[in-house]
Amino acid sequence: MAAGAFSIRMALMKGMILAAGFGERLWPLTADRTKPALPVLGKPLVGYTAEYLASFGIKDVIVNLHHEPDSVRRSLGDGSNFGVHLKYVHEPVILGTSGALDNARDLFEGETFAVVNGKLITNLDLNAAMAQHRAQNALATLVLKRNTARERFSMVETNDGFVTRFAGMPPVTQPFADEPPLMFTGIQILEPRIFDYIPPGVFSDTVVDVYPQAIAKGERVLAHVAEGMWFELSTLQRYLDISLALLREQGRDLYTGRNPAIDSHADVRDSVLWDDVRIERGAVVRRAILGDCVRIREGELIENSVVVRNEVVAGKNKPSKALSGETRGENFVVSLSQ
Repeated sequence: MAAGAFSIRMALMKGMILAAGFGERLWPLTADRTKPALPVLGKPLVGYTAEYLASFGIKDVIVNLHHEPDSVRRSLGDGSNFGVHLKYVHEPVILGTSGALDNARDLFEGETFAVVNGKLITNLDLNAAMAQHRAQNALATLVLKRNTARERFSMVETNDGFVTRFAGMPPVTQPFADEPPLMFTGIQILEPRIFDYIPPGVFSDTVVDVYPQAIAKGERVLAHVAEGMWFELSTLQRYLDISLALLREQGRDLYTGRNPAIDSHADVRDSVLWDDVRIERGAVVRRAILGDCVRIREGELIENSVVVRNEVVAGKNKPSKALSGETRGENFVVSLSQ
């Protein structure tokens, strides 16, 4: 079948964006919004995912919600600004990556569908994955990439192009004899019979609970290894590093949101400033993320840190996976050097 036929077929597909997570490691930025609603250079993170699906003709998109659901609704609206039409599905209790699919199963109408994690910025070729998926008559196709930097993503083991199992994290010191390990990108194409393997109405995870069971029963879970841009923003450090990498591609080292007030005698570099940020005379800001309405006082030094206003975190407990922070005047400061 010609590549164009796959593009037409994908235009009839539905997609799902997983956007219900807490984003604990991105706290305090996620104290008043969920991870996919975080702004990345002026666009909500989940907006990049919606545009990604739209670029492959997938216009009908389901978004699951749980933590701070209104923050996603405000970010995406009806989806028209991002080229899609959205339906929202709320999870009163978090259901996990496959429990979320079960919660929305009635909306898929027995058709092949795509699922993408809502914390990604990517251009990996979904058409190529679909072509391989159809050709191999797979239950599921997982889009993988080579983990050349050996980041802390679970290894995926394959044989003859199919997933055999999900392993632990890659070793940091031991070199790989042949090539870097494979990792799951959070992009997948699924057939409706995947629901045969998802326990109804309970928390479940595709990697832990669904795919191992399906593979054990002889189902074909295809490994599609892709090349291209893929950023995953799951920690404060990754949020900063990836934002700066995107800025460098534009020849810049600073992003400012709406209504910045930066004194001409302040020194601000390699940083991301959200809306209504004020930086006074003589202040120095280096490799920092400054949240909405943050004020950096005269002569203050902020380096390798995330700063939000105190009221954003007031009365809220620090999540277990979050970095520790401290109050400095009207600001709450989290150092990335810990």
